[in-house]
This record gives sequence, structure tokens and C-alpha cells, in this order.
Amino acid sequence: MTSAVLDASAVIAMLRSEPGADIVEKALSDAVISAVNYSEVLKKTIERGGASEAAASFIRGLTIAVIPFDESSAEASAALYPQTMQHGLSFADRACLALGIQRNCKVLTSERRMGLVALPIKVKLIRNHDGKH
Repeated sequence: MTSAVLDASAVIAMLRSEPGADIVEKALSDAVISAVNYSEVLKKTIERGGASEAAASFIRGLTIAVIPFDESSAEASAALYPQTMQHGLSFADRACLALGIQRNCKVLTSERRMGLVALPIKVKLIRNHDGKH
């Protein structure tokens, strides 16, 4: 059983040893990430001057299951658009939330706006707005 879906921001917190990384670590044994969010982690690593191969290797070492983004995921993500658009959630944010809903488990993120949407699952912020947790 999946205990948590990790947003890209949660994985990046672990990669960079940022505040909230300890909360993510506690959920790792049975956490998953959408392939969309996995791609976002790699993209942000490159954007910040890092090597995507190193980030991919780190994530593989954590044994986080990367869940394929399929037709069902696409439909579930699109269905979230009306209730998420006012909060400015991205496609990757919606993919993460949709996976959480599909798996009926909490989502771990550092993105406050993801917690503003009324959902049938819990969105757990890994740190407060001030960077602490």
C-alpha cells in the first residue's frame, strides 16, 4: 500500500537537504512519484546547474516507485483543472494530486497552494512558508 505521493518539491528537498527533508524521509518506504513529477525533479536539477543523471541515481537509490502517466492519469489530472485553476496549479501539480487521489493517500509537498484545494485526500506541507517545518 502506498503511504504518500511525493511532489517534485518534496524530492528536491531531499536532494538538497532542505527543511522538510526529514518528513519526506519518514514516508520513503512506500512512497511513489508520478513520472511527470519525476521529470520535473530532473528538469529543475538541470535548471539549477546540476546533472540529471546524479539526481536520477539518487532517486533510484531511494527506491521510490515512479508511476507511469497514462490515459487514466491524464483524465484525472485534467478533471482537477476547474478546482485548481484559481490557485495557479501547474500540470505537474495536478498530476501529483491526481495520483494521490487515485492511490487514496496523502501528498507531500512544499507548495502551499496545493493545500488550498478542497480534495478527498490530505496535502501535507513539509515546511512552513518561512522554510521551517
